[in-house]
Formats: sequence, C-alpha cells, structure tokens
Amino acid sequence: MNVEQQLTDIELASKQKAVLESLKTGNAALKSIQSEINIDDVQKLMDDTAEAKAYQDEINAALGEQLSAEDEEAVMAEFDNLEAELALESLPDAPVTEVQSEKKTKAPAYAEAPAEDIDDVIELPDVPTKAPERSEAPEKTKVLEEPLPA
Repeated sequence: MNVEQQLTDIELASKQKAVLESLKTGNAALKSIQSEINIDDVQKLMDDTAEAKAYQDEINAALGEQLSAEDEEAVMAEFDNLEAELALESLPDAPVTEVQSEKKTKAPAYAEAPAEDIDDVIELPDVPTKAPERSEAPEKTKVLEEPLPA
C-alpha cells in the first residue's frame, strides 16, 4: 500500500461519513414530518378525492349525453321564451304624456293638392322605358410619350 492509495481511502471514508451523517439528518427530518401526518387522515383524504373525481365524472357524463329530439325541442322552446322575455324587458316604456299639437304652418302647395293633381304640381321627367344607348364613336386614346427608337 502506498501513500496515494492511503489518501484515496481516507478521502473515500470521509465522503462516506458525510453521506452517513446526511442520511441520519434526513431520516430524523422525515420522522419528524411523519409524526405530524396521520395515516388515517391520508387515507380519508384519498377516499374523499376519489369520491370527488367520481362525482365530477358523473357530471361530465350527464353533460356529454346527446339530447333526444323532444328534449332538444323543449330546451329550444324554453330558450326562445327567455329570449322573448328579455327582448320585452329591453324595450322602452311607452310615453304616458299627451303630445301637444303645434299650430300648423303654411304647407307647400303640393301638400294641399289632391292625389290626382300631384303629378301636375311636381314636374318630374318620364321614366325611361329602355336602356340608354351608348354612342359608338371611338374614343381617342392619347399617347403621352412616343417610344424612343433603339
């Protein structure tokens, strides 16, 4: 055995001692924490969690089911009724005061004319009976620049 081997063994023993001390400290901390936790409480918590998950699964299954045609029609009818109620609630109330009439001002002459004479008072052009014709004169195009010879 040489000196190098002996130094390596000492270093290894020192590290093993540190690991052993760390394991003792960790074990003591674990026992301290475990003394605060009761196994019955843990089991009860796990059972409660399983029940809550099962209940949520039942809700998801109920919501995920397809409605029958009758159920869907009933739901849609109720939805339409609710929409109608909301629409009625959003309408403003009718005024309860009476509207006061103002003195009439002189209306234009065409307002007083009988319906037969309205065409005489308002002089409008006749309505066209065919599409307008397009003049066939060729449109002149202007050349802005002449191309340069090569």
